[in-house]
Amino acid sequence: MKNNSAIAIVGTFDSKAEEHLFLKDAIEKRGLETIMINVGTMSQCPFSADFDLFPEITENNGLPVSRDKAIDKILQKARELVSALHSSGKISGVISAGGGTGTHLSTGIMHVLPFGVPKVMISTVASRDMSAIVGTKDIVMVHSVVDLLGINSLSGDVLDRAAGAICGMVKREWNCGNEKKRIALTFFGFITKAAEQIKQSLEEKGYEVIPFHANGTGGKTMEELARQGYFDGILDLGTHELADEMMGGYCRGIGDDRLNPVPGLNLPRVVVPGGLDCAVFEFTRDSVPEEFRGRKLFFYDFRSAIRLNLDETLSLANQLSQKVEHYNSDVTVLIPTLGWSEADCEGGPLYDPDVSRAFTDELKKGLPAEMDIRQIGLHINDPSFAQLASNVMDEMIRRKI
Repeated sequence: MKNNSAIAIVGTFDSKAEEHLFLKDAIEKRGLETIMINVGTMSQCPFSADFDLFPEITENNGLPVSRDKAIDKILQKARELVSALHSSGKISGVISAGGGTGTHLSTGIMHVLPFGVPKVMISTVASRDMSAIVGTKDIVMVHSVVDLLGINSLSGDVLDRAAGAICGMVKREWNCGNEKKRIALTFFGFITKAAEQIKQSLEEKGYEVIPFHANGTGGKTMEELARQGYFDGILDLGTHELADEMMGGYCRGIGDDRLNPVPGLNLPRVVVPGGLDCAVFEFTRDSVPEEFRGRKLFFYDFRSAIRLNLDETLSLANQLSQKVEHYNSDVTVLIPTLGWSEADCEGGPLYDPDVSRAFTDELKKGLPAEMDIRQIGLHINDPSFAQLASNVMDEMIRRKI
């Protein structure tokens, strides 16, 4: 990507022409070029855009196809165009402004661009749940606060600051100059101590550690970046997302690829049952749902964890084994037998060694006998376990060199 290439301004110019022309002027005043791309589905662009995709979605009579089909069609064509412009080095970022439809269209187009390409969306619906809109992408959502119906003293201020933001993002100067091998590390709050110790140990060995919060989206993002070749190894310390996905917990939404082998890459992976003792939900000690009363509970903040029972644990072991069994020799499973989270330790509120042993037995039954599965007589947050896990990761990567 060239830092002196243009910024693509993508939007529904049939309804938001004034706003996008304002963005064009604000960006060009800051010394950068723009490329205007109309993705409006109601009528032709009211000004001469660099690319007007509306004519490509009309039927023989010149009228657009039905609205839902028009949106799908223009989204596909815009994705192809923006991807081609980026691949040829003609654009270095994308910005848009819109309401519900404009946000859906423009962020859907932004999704074709890789990590690191600036993506800014000024949206009237940015204060709503944006998890599906942003997904795994580094899209910056800017709440317009006021509705977008022309330029006024409030909307102009928001749009101008957003234009300044993407100009600054495109003109970034930092270069990490990092030639180190990268290791992806998943974790979540209950195993933070382990993650900190593993990170330090791996960095002392000369690796760069890229952490991911195993909160559903975090694990999904890690898998996506792994498929794009960003990592030399994965230390999957926080596999807790599997439990929340199964139970409908706080860290659900992991996607179909979580913990599956990366296609076409023999990517070394260490798998640890970090947080598989529990599922996390949004309740406190004062609002325990009826169905969880009588369970082992761990009150954390606005969230609390329930200990998984035997049936849930065995089901989880089967799910994990069905994923891990497809790996070749580039996987090692490490099971700390003294507990899998800060609450799962002797005397802790979620401690249940019998259920944990049942998990381990069930997992081993579902995996090939030759697979490297190690039971370690330590707690997951023990510094000795962190050292062992980092050593195993290092050995697996070195075997590939």
